[in-house]
Amino acid sequence: MRVNWLEMFLGEGWKVKPAGGITGEAYIAQQGDQKVFLKRNSSPFLAVLSAEGIVPKLLWTKRLENGDVVTAQRWVHGRELKSYEMKKEMVANLLGKIHGSSELLDMFKRIGNEPLTPDVIYENLRLQLQLFDIVDEPIKQGMNYLEEKLPDIDYEHYVVCHSDINHNNWMLTEEDQLYLIDWDGAIVADPALDLGLLLHTYISKEDWNDWIAQYGLDLGDSLQERMQWYVISQSIASIIWHLERAEYEQAEEMKRYLITFLK
Repeated sequence: MRVNWLEMFLGEGWKVKPAGGITGEAYIAQQGDQKVFLKRNSSPFLAVLSAEGIVPKLLWTKRLENGDVVTAQRWVHGRELKSYEMKKEMVANLLGKIHGSSELLDMFKRIGNEPLTPDVIYENLRLQLQLFDIVDEPIKQGMNYLEEKLPDIDYEHYVVCHSDINHNNWMLTEEDQLYLIDWDGAIVADPALDLGLLLHTYISKEDWNDWIAQYGLDLGDSLQERMQWYVISQSIASIIWHLERAEYEQAEEMKRYLITFLK
């Protein structure tokens, strides 16, 4: 969608510029003092996320003649969280609220999304490795671990997971309101999928008990095993992603990260 077309769509006086991001589908629109965040074909449950205060307020949604949907959200003045701020109680509280939201889960299921189970994750990784003919010892060890542990990580209480809880996706406003943005990759899965990456990446192990208590759980052996399983599977997926794009240096870095979990 071109910026000029968007300006015509919004009407006289609006100026639009790209907001960046991987998809290139996000824009900032401004008319005088009024400023909004626009996105094309954003998450279908943006309205629920907005209603629950998880993302900035949804102002309107419009379907175009070609079937595309444009959403406008209130522009908020804020900043991304720093990596060291991920240990804050507000992060644990918001993620606990997201994972505990029955409204989000119901909405996600209504649009036909099935839970992403460990069996499906393992099989998808196996097929990708086969398709791209990736043979590598750390990956082989990781896949063996995933297969061996499959029976031990069965979990039935699936939730809506963001699946990319990088600190860059957490926005803190000037009024100290915390949001988790960029929901394009959201899935229904074991909450350990989000928790594992967050804790292993940002929280010192001696602080896990306190952080998980703030989130609303006890840190038991089952949760720790499931978190490790998902972090290993996500690491292998990341290696494949970088290799597909010939980003060999990043792939090697992820392999070194993977090895730390297999010792």
